[in-house]
Amino acid sequence: MDVTAANEETDAVLDALGATVIAERSLLETVLLGVLARGHVLFEDVPGTGKTLIARSTARALGLSFSRVQFTPDLLPADVTGTHIYNEGTSEFEFSPGPVFANVVLADEINRAPPKTQAALLEAMEEGQVTVDGETHDLPEPFFVLATQNPVEMAGTFELPEAQVDRFLVKTGVGYPDEAGEIELLRRRAAREERSPAVEEVLSAERVRALQTVPETVRVDEDLLAYLVAIARATRQRSTCSVGVSPRGTQRLFEAVRARAVLSGRDFVTPDDVKAIVPAVCAHRLVLTPDAAVENVEKRSVVADVLDSVPVPTV
Repeated sequence: MDVTAANEETDAVLDALGATVIAERSLLETVLLGVLARGHVLFEDVPGTGKTLIARSTARALGLSFSRVQFTPDLLPADVTGTHIYNEGTSEFEFSPGPVFANVVLADEINRAPPKTQAALLEAMEEGQVTVDGETHDLPEPFFVLATQNPVEMAGTFELPEAQVDRFLVKTGVGYPDEAGEIELLRRRAAREERSPAVEEVLSAERVRALQTVPETVRVDEDLLAYLVAIARATRQRSTCSVGVSPRGTQRLFEAVRARAVLSGRDFVTPDDVKAIVPAVCAHRLVLTPDAAVENVEKRSVVADVLDSVPVPTV
């Protein structure tokens, strides 16, 4: 599959999602960017903005299996990964897969579970496998986690550990719909039989796997590679940051800009691709100093300052 064909297929998925989900097209593109780049997406927003519907509709449009895990304070790691159950017929313990064994896993309100349970997803998100009682099980391909969380200031939430946050390719918010979108929500609510519109199935697991190989063919010039590294290194030198973008984050940024080029129908990356995607890929990876946190410094403002300070290459 070439870039042109991949762009046509992603446009078809976006059109199908746009007919069902009331959200900005740029938001839906961010979700598809995560799929193309073999990454994971974290939504942070207030309840009731359609995060769950977006996840379910994305899985349906891509033709992938879907499972939903509702994270709660009493959820255990085995409730996510699975456990061994004794089979009386064979007198042996057999592995019973957990809900993580699906192509698209919705980790709903992930920050309502304690860190021990959140950590159950670490191996799955990084290596596409889970280890239970010393036995390793491969997850289905493709594997994509779309997690939602409420703002950490809300009661009953736990802040995600840094290692967990770093494994999300992008972090974004859904936001409120515009006036026309909110009116359309009421229209659908009034028509009870159309209350939950079904999205059209556009692709299949095989086609998604083929799509994920296309960004590998996208060209990134040497000066743009240096630009990506300069941005990441600049975050580590900011006085407001105790931890900047990690080397893993630099690699994820590289993968994300190539995926964005595919979504734009190009087989090469431009500086505009980099500038457009850096806030969503890098901001959540920063750890602010205590002084910066007290002063309510925004991570995205730090990233914006970095982009202003790093010279943009001429391509």
